[in-house]
Amino acid sequence: MNFTIRKMTNEDIKQIQSIAKKSWNATYEGIIPETIQNNFLLMAYSDEMMKHRLNHSFMYVAETDSELAGFVNFTPVDEKGLSELSAIYLDPDLQNRGIGTALLNEGIHNIDGLKEIRLEVEKENKIGMSFYKAKGFDVVEEYDEDFDGHKLKTVIMKLDI
Repeated sequence: MNFTIRKMTNEDIKQIQSIAKKSWNATYEGIIPETIQNNFLLMAYSDEMMKHRLNHSFMYVAETDSELAGFVNFTPVDEKGLSELSAIYLDPDLQNRGIGTALLNEGIHNIDGLKEIRLEVEKENKIGMSFYKAKGFDVVEEYDEDFDGHKLKTVIMKLDI
């Protein structure tokens, strides 16, 4: 499959919102109730929040045949060289084709001053946990999280660059 990685633009917002919803619904089915997922998505991927992310963080998209296949979002790098991988989502139909790896590598290779990436992942998110472990991320900590009234087991992972 041919795809390209590029910086996100304003025109990508609607497709990113769609990918986030499709990916969240597929990933968290049976883990997080759908109403809680939808509440989160409305807040975290609103037009206003997407514009904020575009202007205040690093966002890259994977594009195939002029449609988006996925996206990644890194926070700005702090004074210690740390960035948080706050989102990496693919259309579930396009997983296992190297797109997620390419999105992750885009940030690793193009964000100046990056020394460490941290992320939080739900422990029951087997696809995510497997992906991050395969990319060299190590578990740092686990904690119980109240996610809009639903209890989750959250894992913090890190990758040294």
